[in-house]
Amino acid sequence: MVLSPFSGRKVAVVAVGGNALIQDPKHPDVSHQWDAVRMTAKHLVNLVEQGWDIVVTHGNGPQVGFILRRNELAAHELHTTPLDMIVADTQGSIGYMLQQTLDNEFKRRGIPKMALTFVTQVLVDPNDPAFKNPSKPIGRFLSREEAEQFAAQGWHVVEDAGRGWRRVVPSPEPIEIIEEHAIRDAVRQGWVVVAVGGGGIPVVRNAKGELRGVAAVIDKDRASGLLATRIHADLFLIATAVPKVALNFGKPNQVDLDRMTVSEAKRYMAEGHFAPGSMLPKVQATVRYVEVTGNPAIITDLASMADAVHGRAGTWILPG
Repeated sequence: MVLSPFSGRKVAVVAVGGNALIQDPKHPDVSHQWDAVRMTAKHLVNLVEQGWDIVVTHGNGPQVGFILRRNELAAHELHTTPLDMIVADTQGSIGYMLQQTLDNEFKRRGIPKMALTFVTQVLVDPNDPAFKNPSKPIGRFLSREEAEQFAAQGWHVVEDAGRGWRRVVPSPEPIEIIEEHAIRDAVRQGWVVVAVGGGGIPVVRNAKGELRGVAAVIDKDRASGLLATRIHADLFLIATAVPKVALNFGKPNQVDLDRMTVSEAKRYMAEGHFAPGSMLPKVQATVRYVEVTGNPAIITDLASMADAVHGRAGTWILPG
């Protein structure tokens, strides 16, 4: 087990999905997003009230889709936004919403804490095979005609299980959290930190060692697990749409798991129990964290987090 550098305080990295910040996908206006973020903040502050210092990471899939659509509608009049800038934009806007709602909830409960957001860059390898095999869907579903238009513009476009066409971009492995030391120092000073939004802004180093953004999307759970590992967090918690990880999900013989060891998780992955793009990357990220640190990880839904840290809910991923 990796010892925490935080002087006996319990530190958790909590990864929140981008969909959790959209209360009603059919009415994704700003007021509804605020309602969803306020509810998310209440669940997060429940952990703080139990004595945890937290680093909050978040997804941004729906929000990226909104910006891409705005780009499309305004393309006749305004320049489009590069993908790395879109990730930065969503880090700022979602970070602002989480910061404000967390601070309001701290004030309401009389907790002497404040939140701080880091616009976070994440280093990737320019030679990562993902750049030759774009696979991460972004944006809305397209008709065949629209897909052909985007392909002519240089986008990679794939057909998605009969539901339509979508643009896909590279999803390289995260190597390094550029702002890692600043994040760790902020947690030491007692801040509740929001970081690595949307998996982080993907950057590479050029021949001079300078950072440059690239057109890619980093998996939020993998980047969050890397951050949890690098800052030696005591717990890595992924908040998702379901209360527990399940075998045979959605089938009559579904089995919810209270806990699984790393070796069990690897066996379940090999047996194909977890869907790519859904539960699979979450299990992969928690397994990597537990293997490196020896500390536990949890996968559960937002409402169950406070109970899950006491072993009363969620799925625990443990060494072994």
